[in-house]
Amino acid sequence: MSRNDLIADAFTIVRNAIMAKKDNVDVPSSNTIKAILDILKKEGYIENFKITDDNKQGMARIYLKYLAQKSAIKSIKRISRPGLRVYVKRDKVPSVLRGRGIAIISTSKGIMVDKEARELGVGGEIIGYIW
Repeated sequence: MSRNDLIADAFTIVRNAIMAKKDNVDVPSSNTIKAILDILKKEGYIENFKITDDNKQGMARIYLKYLAQKSAIKSIKRISRPGLRVYVKRDKVPSVLRGRGIAIISTSKGIMVDKEARELGVGGEIIGYIW
């Protein structure tokens, strides 16, 4: 099976694992996925993650976080995709649920959350929204 959009596949795998109340889940790994997982861990949406090498692409095992039997991730949504890229300028960086969620943005200074992009005054491609 050919994978064109690893980020959308990873988001879907995580969304399905949350609905099935799984403790951990494996997703295909890449440098972008690793950067997104770093952000999710730092923001408190996942417990931890571990990258394993399988002599191919590598896999990322994500340990999901639950608070009182409810997932820390309420929704995870892919915005920009290969067929439709969504870019924002530095003064139009979106705020997700009035600051309760995060927007992950790929900028010229790396992948970061919306708050960091506003502080640094950079825009870029919106990867996805998480709340």
